[in-house]
Amino acid sequence: MKLARGVLIVFEGIDGTGKSTQCSLLANSLSEKQVPNIALAEPTRGTWGMKIRRLLSEGRQDITPQEELSWFVNDRKEDIETNILPALQKNKVVIMDRYYFSTAAYQGALGLDPNQIRLDNEKFAPIPDRVLIFLNSAEACLERIESSRDQKSAFENLDYLNKVQQIFKGFNGPNIRFIESVGSISDIHEKVLAEIDDLFDFN
Repeated sequence: MKLARGVLIVFEGIDGTGKSTQCSLLANSLSEKQVPNIALAEPTRGTWGMKIRRLLSEGRQDITPQEELSWFVNDRKEDIETNILPALQKNKVVIMDRYYFSTAAYQGALGLDPNQIRLDNEKFAPIPDRVLIFLNSAEACLERIESSRDQKSAFENLDYLNKVQQIFKGFNGPNIRFIESVGSISDIHEKVLAEIDDLFDFN
């Protein structure tokens, strides 16, 4: 199936909501329908992304929120130039596991202005056709993280995640949808498909 243009779909939410699993399921569903797509994740595996990943595993130490923000922005600019724009220009569906809404929410919970971060990113980053923000209780998400991983990242404690989720809940716009990530994986997948159905003509 050929698309008339590229489509950008972004999955957002705190860790443990199941969004990464749903990214993979959507990519598989689109591939079954022969819709060209690519699944990407931020932070990337590039130079800046790996610095961020070390931060996640080793802790923030003396890195300021502003410096951390600059790393995310640099990583995103590299991702846009190298991966996102080329795929959109080839009329593919780009599925993002995190984008600038995560940066706004996580850095916003450290005291920076989330709305300003969003505005600054939208000056250079393609605006998504659909943003799916996954919601579940921070307690349930932490339990899921702790049961599936040996250690939590520096971004994963209850008070912080609650602040992050409140910022996610405050985002609004015609491209934003909220998904309660409760129920079975297949149930949530059906919710995802329902929220993006209008972007495609599958009939």
